Amino acid sequence: MEYIRVTNENIDEEHICCAISNNNDIQVSSKKDWLKGEFDDGLVFLKSEERGKCFIEYIPAENAWNPIIADDYMYINCLWVAGAFKGHGYSTDLLNSCIEDSKNKGKKGICILSSKKKKPFLSDSKFLKYKGFTICDESDNGIQLWHFPFITNASLPKFKECAAHPHIEEMGYVLYYTSQCPFNAKYVPIIEEVAKEKGVQFKAIHLQSKEEAQNVPTPITTYALFYNGEYLTNEQMNDKRFLKLLAK
Repeated sequence: MEYIRVTNENIDEEHICCAISNNNDIQVSSKKDWLKGEFDDGLVFLKSEERGKCFIEYIPAENAWNPIIADDYMYINCLWVAGAFKGHGYSTDLLNSCIEDSKNKGKKGICILSSKKKKPFLSDSKFLKYKGFTICDESDNGIQLWHFPFITNASLPKFKECAAHPHIEEMGYVLYYTSQCPFNAKYVPIIEEVAKEKGVQFKAIHLQSKEEAQNVPTPITTYALFYNGEYLTNEQMNDKRFLKLLAK
């Protein structure tokens, strides 16, 4: 399979979203606007020619929108291969490209989020282990930071203290999210409206900069939902999922 690197020069023409075919969708435009702001910080978005069915997105860890300390590492935001394309080595192609590029840029290794128990929108820990990654840190809610060092005795990436113990003081539902995930542009306003209609206390905090995202009380910043101070989930919700959650 051939791969295309998306840049500011071609992003307006390229399809970039794994599950959204319409480039005019607000979810796509939101994601593209976010990407445009990150390319100058070293973000790389490499995708297959098959309309975004396979892609990897990574950035120097100091510019990642996550509360981690990973000096001289590359951080993988997302490695995605759609179901129909799994089992053909495409994830290995993309990962190897990231490794080669990161080595050429003088990085000490790469790191990525996973979890103790498999969670949606996070890389599979079994795949990471198979590829030689090891766990270097874990938060209280089971979110893990995995790393693949290029050199012996490389320093271990770790979560900042604020993310190691996910908890907040605010009551009700509190959602931290970014525009890195395209689905948020559509579905966050929908669940805000549902909460309003049901009289449920709900607060959405849209993280607008890496500085904000690097200092939040959660390892996952694309979508992190809390209730009465406790972390609930990183799974993006539509109205039906949120109503089901409220019913509990």
